[in-house]
Amino acid sequence: MLPLERRATFSLASIFALRMLGLFLVLPVFALEARKFPGGDDVQLVGLAMGIYGLTQGVLQIPFGLASDRFGRKRVMVLGLAIFALGSMLAAWAPTLAWLVAGRAVQGAGAISAAVTALIADQTRDVVRTKAMALVGASISLMFALSLVLSPLLNAQVGLHGLFFITGALASAGIAVVLWWVPPEPVVHAAPGREGLRQVLRDGALLRLDLGAFVLHAVQFAMWMALPAMLVQAGLDKAEHWHIYLPAVLGSFFVMGVTLFPLEKRGYFRAVFLAAIALIGLVQLGLLYGATHTPSLAMLALLMFAFFCGFNVLEASQPSMASRLAPAHSRGAALGVYNTLQSLGFFAGGALGGWMIGHFGAGGLFAACAALMALWLAVAWGMAPVAARLRAPVPAESTVAAPTA
Repeated sequence: MLPLERRATFSLASIFALRMLGLFLVLPVFALEARKFPGGDDVQLVGLAMGIYGLTQGVLQIPFGLASDRFGRKRVMVLGLAIFALGSMLAAWAPTLAWLVAGRAVQGAGAISAAVTALIADQTRDVVRTKAMALVGASISLMFALSLVLSPLLNAQVGLHGLFFITGALASAGIAVVLWWVPPEPVVHAAPGREGLRQVLRDGALLRLDLGAFVLHAVQFAMWMALPAMLVQAGLDKAEHWHIYLPAVLGSFFVMGVTLFPLEKRGYFRAVFLAAIALIGLVQLGLLYGATHTPSLAMLALLMFAFFCGFNVLEASQPSMASRLAPAHSRGAALGVYNTLQSLGFFAGGALGGWMIGHFGAGGLFAACAALMALWLAVAWGMAPVAARLRAPVPAESTVAAPTA
């Protein structure tokens, strides 16, 4: 990477990290702690509180992405982080589960993912973009691992309300990073308007990635509606769940490093991508078995390791592909659509996950997740044109533009 690429990648990765650390601090304890609120005996309402963040994200990702094309990425990022901080403070104050739902909804309205990933794409060359996106994904996974250690400790000291207050403070720190560390935007983006949005919605390769984003994150969120209870059932206290999660996350980084990047260079990208989807599908079948029998900690640990191996590969490669396939002038719109489907996946995983558990139990939830992964694998099987476009030589003039004042 060039010096500008390194600065852009690490600064923008830190914004994701600060924002996602706050979200992840809540995730391991949310399903259990939300039940203590007035109205918390309604498992579907708890699922809605968990997933409503994704719904408002989904509604606003495209408008925020289009705005970043027109008004600049950094302005949109500052606005979105401020909204996210406001929602965090509302959730920190919330006296009832209904107010907690409202706070989570406002949190989701700070939909900056498209603007951040578009700026990473603006600031990096095609030949290093997957590595840049992987570093962002690694920062998110590291925050997830860190949250698994800190969440039960902090929850014991400050409770769920305090965790949301910390989330708001981290978002405010993200604003400082945008203003003083992120490099100036390299180009002034023309506003493609509706035509740019129509262009990305007609691209079959991009739509295939959008479906993948929805399925991956729906399954991810749905799993955490049932997994904490399975770990407790297997004999692990909730304060010690990080003993399973942390080694799984860290070990999966090594697997991603020795598979994704070397095999992509050798032309095996499609095989790695499809194998990652299939692996997560097999994990769901393993969890289905565990939900209908008495799960062991060793079994759950192995399944979590396998899940994160597949998840990290997909989380790094999908946005990289989307940014490469999208026209530069519509990159914010394309990544807005991608992140919309990702956010709707969060919502579906939380809200429908709670509904599935209430009506069909954890076994029904994991069966549905396995079916979704099978559907994605069938759709992704025809991704050869995407792989061919990714392997095409990078034009000589494709360089990182010098930042403007």
